[in-house]
Amino acid sequence: MEHIEKQETQAIIEIKNLKKVFKVKDGQVNALDDINLKIGQGEIYGIIGMSGAGKSTLVRCINLLEKPTSGQVFIDKKDISAIEEKELRTVRYSLGMIFQQFNLLSQRTAEQNILFPLEIAGVDKETAKKRTAELLSLVGLADKAKAYPSQLSGGQKQRIAIARALANNPKILLCDEATSALDPSTTKAILKLLKEINEKLGITIVIITHEMSVVEEICTHVAIIDKSHIAEEGTVEEVFRNPQTEIARKMILPERDDVQTDLADQAYRLVFDEHSSSEAVIAKMVVETKCLVNILHAELQNIEGVSYGQMVVQFGDDDRGRDKAISYLKANQILVEEVK
Repeated sequence: MEHIEKQETQAIIEIKNLKKVFKVKDGQVNALDDINLKIGQGEIYGIIGMSGAGKSTLVRCINLLEKPTSGQVFIDKKDISAIEEKELRTVRYSLGMIFQQFNLLSQRTAEQNILFPLEIAGVDKETAKKRTAELLSLVGLADKAKAYPSQLSGGQKQRIAIARALANNPKILLCDEATSALDPSTTKAILKLLKEINEKLGITIVIITHEMSVVEEICTHVAIIDKSHIAEEGTVEEVFRNPQTEIARKMILPERDDVQTDLADQAYRLVFDEHSSSEAVIAKMVVETKCLVNILHAELQNIEGVSYGQMVVQFGDDDRGRDKAISYLKANQILVEEVK
């Protein structure tokens, strides 16, 4: 597939030198330290990290549910960290948010839950009802308007939560671990819905997650948070193909720990694109170099419509044979890196 270089999009979210410190009984915790990020208009941007890395705090700082200790947050070039509360409420209409636990009002029907932010915004009843019907249809739940949350599945609850977040026509949708409480098939359906919303409505989506599979499934760009700092960022393809940090490698190959007991010898990660993966390169390499290979792990991802495969392998005991095998793979455009 021929790649067409994209022009840099205008940043709809820009974070400059952001720091967030929480005071605790025994002192303070630096939840975020010197965070700098630009998120372009129309992107699906993943922010990923291990538990406690600071990713959920970051998304709450983007809409100022948490006020940064220092630094600036710009939405559409407006520094929202420096505006009055009244103006901030107006800005928040452009920021929809969905959560892991859905946060639906249990005493309201699906329709009434979606109506709620429109009522707060003072939208007239006829317009609000029409908007609610459109959103129910958009998320595929037109037949569940009168259902209460207790009568809905987890995936249906999240669809209603997404519809509610879209009620006031936001420019940005913030998703804080929005699929963590869902099973894999439901997660896939919700991610497909979010991608459709991004494409149909042009809404910028920021996804907070601890799962690299979510990022690979839907995101165009990713930032990896580690110990309150941005460890690495770039397009999903760039980070997947050539991770620069240990935390990125751990995110991309989480199964590595599971096969660690088998890694008595050196192991290598191989990355294939849609061209090299169809060429039986490993089989040809064995025939050509006479170097045996032990495959410890293999998987296939689809990133931005391009299929990528990765393997973790060990080569035979002969150093010369291993070097020949690695040279052969690199000559065939296979990315090879040692698993440390």
